This record gives sequence, structure tokens and C-alpha cells, in this order.
Amino acid sequence: MAARDVLIVDARRSAVAPVGGALSALTAHDLGAPLLRALLARSDMAGETVDLVLVGNALGAGGNPARLVALAAGLPDRVGALSIDSQCDAGLDAITLAASLVASGQAEVVIAGGVEAWSRAPVRAHRPLRVDADPLPYERPAFAPDPARDPDLLAAATAWAREAGITRAMQDAWAVTSHRRAVASRADLADEIEPIAGLARDACPRLIDASRVARLPPAWRTATGLGNEQASADTDPVHAPSLLGLSPRADGAAMLLLASEAASTRLGLSPCARWRSGAMTGGNPERPMAAAAQAIRLALSRAGLADLASLAAIELHDAFAVQALHIAAALGLDPSHLNRRGGGLSRGHPIGASGAIALVRVLADLRRAGQPGSTGLASIAAAGGLGAAVVVERV
Repeated sequence: MAARDVLIVDARRSAVAPVGGALSALTAHDLGAPLLRALLARSDMAGETVDLVLVGNALGAGGNPARLVALAAGLPDRVGALSIDSQCDAGLDAITLAASLVASGQAEVVIAGGVEAWSRAPVRAHRPLRVDADPLPYERPAFAPDPARDPDLLAAATAWAREAGITRAMQDAWAVTSHRRAVASRADLADEIEPIAGLARDACPRLIDASRVARLPPAWRTATGLGNEQASADTDPVHAPSLLGLSPRADGAAMLLLASEAASTRLGLSPCARWRSGAMTGGNPERPMAAAAQAIRLALSRAGLADLASLAAIELHDAFAVQALHIAAALGLDPSHLNRRGGGLSRGHPIGASGAIALVRVLADLRRAGQPGSTGLASIAAAGGLGAAVVVERV
């Protein structure tokens, strides 16, 4: 059976706020449900038209956040719901799976994306082996069964920077650029944001005094912004990132409305983009952030594109500054073409939602500046050595 065309009808995201900030009292479904309702209202669609809701979530500690989002949004009980946990890749993976269901004829209309209420994440603990022992609290779960292949993410970033010759000063410069781009683009970014809890713009981006950057403490002297690692044993002062070189822990959500071409015609929809390809790959767990490059290459190949040069918009969620710099070099990409309105470093990292937010960003840029037929790419990597990428085309 030939794959059917998959159309992206609309895409919305919340603003992103740091943990403990403006969205800190909201649950995952508090964040996701308003986006789902907004997608339906903007397309003048009834909830009865939706077949399935897919949601990526990394910190919910079980349960089924997708079902909570669907019910909180008022969808009929019959609508199916599936939650995906591939950590940072989860939101983008959920969208890729949704597109696959539509392409294969298993669904006609699907809403998919990611939600992360990091501020409300459950306190986690391992069950003790003995009944008379206490539970063992933990922040960071294992991402590989062999501890030797499961490095602290900050240590992995430092080692990667050292191998690639990417100094802290280079990382800080990229981070300053990310914040500057995001601040300069606030008016444009507002067009893709659905206000939730009164927050209508990303809270983390700020203008940074470059003269003060060198005095910032290295990340290994304090708790990291990417969550749950303790102070790293790798204290290389030349290559270890500062706190500016990590994307802040954050709350946020993003959702897309996808439909088959037949459903789009039947419902009178006006899609904004066509799905070209998606990739979900694995790589070296010791260099987890590098997996995005492999996913990007695979997604480009599946879309029939030779390289990144033809793309009108490219978003990589850069959880670390070294990630953006290294992957741009590996793929022969001028960094000025990457994350043109700021990236994860300035926006923040609501883990399970970050990849979906990157795709919403791509779609917004294609709508704003792209011509029909122009393409864009969103990508992200996850702990454990996982990568995800998506290519879309403006219609």
C-alpha cells in the first residue's frame, strides 16, 4: 500500500518558562490542553474529528499524559491517546509516529507534540531490595545499562568539546548570540505562541553583557541547567561549559494538527505544510548529543535532499552550546543559518517538548519567509545516544 500524503494543518506552542517560573503551578495536561483546544478552534474543527492524541513526555514518571491532555481538552472519550518517552526526543518522535499513522491509513486526523511540566515532576525513588530499607531517591535515571556507557551529560559535553577543540569562550559566544537573536525576534516569536497562564513570550532570553561572561562560574561548580547531574568530575576549565552554555531547565509544550489529504479536503482545512520525512535513530551513548547529526542525515536522505544548503529554516535544539557548534561543523553548515531566532540555549529545555517546539519554530519561519515548496528541518538529540529529525515543506 502506497503511503499517503500527510499534511500539517496548524502548529502552536506555549511560551517557555524556567523551572519555578510563570508556568510552575501547571501540570502537563494544564500545558497541553489549551494548545489542543487552540488548534481545533483555529481550524474550525470539532473534537469528534480527532482520531488520536500522541504526546511526548520525559518526566511524568509513568501514567499516560496524552490521555490526560485529551480529556482535559474536552475531546470525546472515544479518542485514543498514546504517550511517548524517548527523553529529549519524545515530542518530535511523537509527531513522527503520528505522521506514520496518517501515512499508513491507520488514522485520518491526529494531534501530536510534547508537554513537560518540569516544575511539577514527581519526586522519584528506587524501591529498596529489602523491606526494612529506605527507598533510594534519584534525579537522573540510567540511560544505558552499562554505567561506563552512561556518562554524566556535563562530563560528556566537556569531553566532546575537548576532542573537537571547542573552548568555553567559543561556547559562551554562541550562547550570547542565541540570546541576542531570541530577544531581537520576540515580536515574531509571539505569532506562534498560545498564551497560557498569562505568559505570552519566552521568559529565559535576555540581553547579556559580553564583558561579564568570562566571570560566570563553570557549570561543574554548581547544579547544571540540564537537569539532575551533580557536579562533574571533569573540571577542564578550558573546555567545560559555563552555566551560559547549557539550556535552562524549563516548562513548556507544543502541539501539531496533522491530517490526511482526504480528511483535509473533506473538512475544508487549509494546511500550512506537508510532511516530507522523519528519522528516529540511535548513536553512541558516550556522546549522546552527537546523535542529532545522524538523524539529520537520514531525514534529508528520506526527503530526497542532498544537504542542508537547500533548506529555508533549520532548528536544532541545542541543549549545550558545544552541540550546535560541533554538529554545524560536522554537517558543513554555517552557524549563522542555524536557530536564527535563538535556540534551546536561550529558550530553555522543557525536555519532552523541546523537539516539538523546534518544529513549531520551523513551521513559523516557513510561513513567514518561505515560498511554497520551501523546506525546513527540526532536530534534537537525547540522553542514551538517540537522535530525531523531521523535514517539512511549505504548501
